[in-house]
Amino acid sequence: MKQGFPIAGHGQTIGLLGGSFDPPHSGHVHITKAALTRFGLDQVWWLVTPGNPLKSQGPAPLATRIEVAKNLMRHPAVTVTGIEAELGTRYTAQTLAALQKCYPHVQFVWLMGADNLVQFHHWQNWRGIMEQVPIGVLARPGDRVAARLSKAARVYRSAKIPSRAAHLLPRAATPAWCFVNLPMDSASSTAIRQGGGWVS
Repeated sequence: MKQGFPIAGHGQTIGLLGGSFDPPHSGHVHITKAALTRFGLDQVWWLVTPGNPLKSQGPAPLATRIEVAKNLMRHPAVTVTGIEAELGTRYTAQTLAALQKCYPHVQFVWLMGADNLVQFHHWQNWRGIMEQVPIGVLARPGDRVAARLSKAARVYRSAKIPSRAAHLLPRAATPAWCFVNLPMDSASSTAIRQGGGWVS
């Protein structure tokens, strides 16, 4: 394993929460802690991306976002990492393939807010992502109905695991995904930026 890469034990289940984290906020912390509990994960890694291909405007410097994220997300089972910059990957499917090669004895789970499920079909090779790893979807404010009616949810309706069995998701055969409802935290990076609470 390359120096500086996160440490993972053999057979561990690790949730991956990717994003710009521009800025990181309480909503990210909220769904991370919920994912650890609801999906029974050993760890969660925050994958702070160099840039989001779906966003036209570049984020704040990577080092700044990582530093702020580490100060915000303090939990022994959570690692904040900029590993995508080290791997040289730009899209989620590429990142997953690279991580599975680096960590062949780990079971990864891709984590996303329900808002991301709504536009998941716009991601590069989104069907490939569904086939690569189980996906845990965590409800965010205002997106529950739209997420359940999304193209991805419809196409993979038969691969959905009931929320009561969420703990089975990490070791489920792919494609597999699970939608869990959470107590709401309405913080959003977009709102923080628009409100002047984040200087990039």
